[in-house]
Order: sequence, then structure tokens, then C-alpha cells
Amino acid sequence: MQQPIAILDSGVGGLTVAKEVMRQLPLEKLVYYGDTARTPYGPRSSEEVVRFTREIVEYLIQFQPKMIVIACNTATAAGLEDIRARVDIPVVGVINPGARAAIGFTVTGCVGIIGTEGTINSGAYEQALRKLDPQVKVISEACPRFVPLVEKGNFRSYETYETIRSSIGHLREHPIDTLILGCTHYPFLAETISEIMGQDVKLISSADETAREISVILQGRGKLAAGDRLPVHQFFCSGDQQLFQSITRQWLGEQIELTPIIWQIPTIV
Repeated sequence: MQQPIAILDSGVGGLTVAKEVMRQLPLEKLVYYGDTARTPYGPRSSEEVVRFTREIVEYLIQFQPKMIVIACNTATAAGLEDIRARVDIPVVGVINPGARAAIGFTVTGCVGIIGTEGTINSGAYEQALRKLDPQVKVISEACPRFVPLVEKGNFRSYETYETIRSSIGHLREHPIDTLILGCTHYPFLAETISEIMGQDVKLISSADETAREISVILQGRGKLAAGDRLPVHQFFCSGDQQLFQSITRQWLGEQIELTPIIWQIPTIV
């Protein structure tokens, strides 16, 4: 039996990571869990986020994954080390890969971060950036209204544009040349974010870098999938399954056409 990669998120944001893993590692089977019934995680206490993350990991362990990916910045900041202490397989978060990419791209040395309240208040990105470059200037902004837009599938509308403009337009006052999308939901809004920030600002999605880190870790452990048969993925959500399927199909596009998906609703929530 092929061991899958387990990916979890507070909702549909982790689909950005799943899409990159499917693109870079097409032979890998994914088991994805989106906690859409309890999203967003950003305004919740770190204790509550850790409890939710533990519950999902306990559910996913039944599939005997070879790796767990916490594809949620808030859950990574609050619970990454907790989960690593509880399981004997690699656990990957999305913060360090995004920070490494940002340091690699910035020229001005001024990096912006947008994320949920939980992620921004944790200071996790700023800590990760300063470990790589103690001189980096960091400008952070919590954007609590972004995740609800994505979870409703409202990626492009006048409401979306005005919400993003009023939330981050003032960041243009700083010499930011690199902006970390510090929530895996935010790439769904990248087109509008880029329009508001300007083409001279590089948007960093941790999804690309996280997929590369997954590949490196699995290769180093001799755990990369082999063969020529495409896998059958399993996708779970805790809330509205129809909306979840619609957003998943829209975001994953041709990847879904290539590899079949089994949709299921778990019972842990």
C-alpha cells in the first residue's frame, strides 16, 4: 500500500500547498483535511488551535502517512512543535519555507508579511526572517477579513477589491519589495493583492517552497513514490462539502482531471 502525504488546513487554504505537491510530485498520494466547519483559526487562542490540530492529526494517522504537512500558518505557528513531539514521522510547516524564499528575493531588505491575527501576533515569521538575516526590516499586518472571503469562494469582486485595498493599501508607504502571503488562503487573492501592491512587489507563497522541502525530505529518507501509476487522492472537509468541492475543483483545475479524488466527510468534529 502506498503511504500518503497528509495535509491539513483550517479550510481550503492548504489547497495551495496541495496543488504544488501534485504538480511537483505527481506520483504522491495525498490525504487532505480541511477544517471548514471551524475556520477561521486566526482569531482563536493558540490553545484552541493546538487542540484542533491534534484532533485532525489523530484522525489522519489512521491512513498511515509518511509525512504530515501543516498547511496552515496559524496552526504552524501554534502547534508545529507540539505535533512533532507526538508523531514519529516528519512534520512540515509553512513558515520557514516562506521566510527563506523572502530573504532570497528581497533587495531593499524590507519584507512585508500579511496573515491572520494568530500568525501575526505569534511573531513566527519575524523570528524566522531574523534568524536568516538579523538586519531585515519587517512590516506586518493582520488581515482577518481575507479568509472568510476565500472560504465563501469570493475571490474576485468589488467587495474583495475594497476589502484588500483598505486592509493593505497603506503598506505601499514602506519600501517593501517582497510580501509574504502568510496564510495559505491568500494565494486565492494574489491577483488583487498584486494589483494593489504594484508589480514591483514580489509576492511570496509558501506553497512552492513547502512542496520543495517535502520533496527534499522524502528523497533523503528514501520515501519518494515510485512507479508509473497516478494515485487516488482523498479529500476531507468538516463543513459544507458542496462548497468545498466547488472551490477545490476550481483551484486544482487540470490536476483534478489527471488524478481522481475520493470525497469524504469525517466524523471527528
